[in-house]
Amino acid sequence: MKGSIRNIFYFSVMAGLIVLVGQLQSWNVALSILNLCLISSIMALGVNIQWGYAGLFNVGVMGFAALGGLAAVIIAMPPVREAWAVAGSGVAVGIGIFLATSIAALLVYRKLRKGPLRTVLVMLIVILGYVLLRIYFDPTTKVIEKVNPASTGYLGGLGLPVLLAWPVGGLLAGAVAWIVGKVTLGLRSDYLAIATLGISEIIVAVLKHEDWLSRGVKNVNGLPRPVPYEVGLQNAQWFLSLCERLGADPVTFSSIFVKLCYAVLFASVLLLVLWLSEKALRSPWGRMMRAIRDNEVSANAMGKDVTARHLQVFVLGSIVVGIAGAMLTTLDGQLTPSSYQPLRFTFLIWVMVIVGGSGNNWGAVLGGFVIWFFWIEAEPLGLWLMNFLTSGMAADNALRLHLIESAAHMRLMTMGIILLLALRFSPRGLIPERNHQ
Repeated sequence: MKGSIRNIFYFSVMAGLIVLVGQLQSWNVALSILNLCLISSIMALGVNIQWGYAGLFNVGVMGFAALGGLAAVIIAMPPVREAWAVAGSGVAVGIGIFLATSIAALLVYRKLRKGPLRTVLVMLIVILGYVLLRIYFDPTTKVIEKVNPASTGYLGGLGLPVLLAWPVGGLLAGAVAWIVGKVTLGLRSDYLAIATLGISEIIVAVLKHEDWLSRGVKNVNGLPRPVPYEVGLQNAQWFLSLCERLGADPVTFSSIFVKLCYAVLFASVLLLVLWLSEKALRSPWGRMMRAIRDNEVSANAMGKDVTARHLQVFVLGSIVVGIAGAMLTTLDGQLTPSSYQPLRFTFLIWVMVIVGGSGNNWGAVLGGFVIWFFWIEAEPLGLWLMNFLTSGMAADNALRLHLIESAAHMRLMTMGIILLLALRFSPRGLIPERNHQ
């Protein structure tokens, strides 16, 4: 089967599976899966930029997705004016100490020659700045967290349109990725993986414990939507007229309509990121990145700054992941720091890239759809399978009851089976990387 026909076949099968879910379960479920598949595909594209283009083994996906979620809170939530009134001066002092520390460390790093003295001075400046920040800012955070802690207890955001949070989430993730990359990109691939995982855990720990910033484990609820609310649609005359023409129930169709609006927004972002990724991959820059990936020694001998290019692609991939993280928080309508688990935001995204085809942007998109679809549908499929296999047993049979109860844990086994089948029969992925001239 030719490549283009094969790719159309794969995506047609995925579209058919989503339609089948709509027919057999409900269109609300099908559209929910579609929206999460779109976001997962964008996140997979970000990882593919890092791994497929440059061979960077980043397992800190979770941290950059969390930064995108934080950006949604900072941009879209309204400011808590009581908190700013009682702690505004303390926040200003804290920001001043942070900026002064950063500038001082940067000046010392640039002015002094590379050596032990520069390293020691930079570390001393950072440690001193951190101590001063905690001394002056800790009392401020306690004051902030005491302001109506049941509903706020944090500074809030800027009250801007939530769509602005998506590019801001990418920029925030990219800025942190630049700092992380300056520290870690000189490491060997396995050490890079350990370092990025550790840093992502630090980011999530900050979100969990700094209540003044993100409400911690109390979560931030009620983020504004970029699409209409169901209640508003049900009271809108144009929507009621549309439901009457379609013969649809306004309550059910309002939920479907909202999910369709989200799907249009998410698909637009996915297509834009995919188009930019394809343009970059086919450009001289993309050929240079693949040359560095395949043989760093030869690329370095040809005069390419390998570390600088690695930093560049690491930041670009993290920006894409940050955008996806902001989109996911917007869809959920809340920031839940405890939900940023490596299983969901690192393992699954990497499986998407591997199964779809590392180095191929279309493969990453397909992997995002395949893996997330079966991650969601593994439980109902497992329940159906267990009921079928035990249909001949008595209703109160202990083995039958155990197998049916275990159906809820089919997800990990399903992911393992998919990964093993892909590695056995298509080791380069469902849509493998092509040689671009």
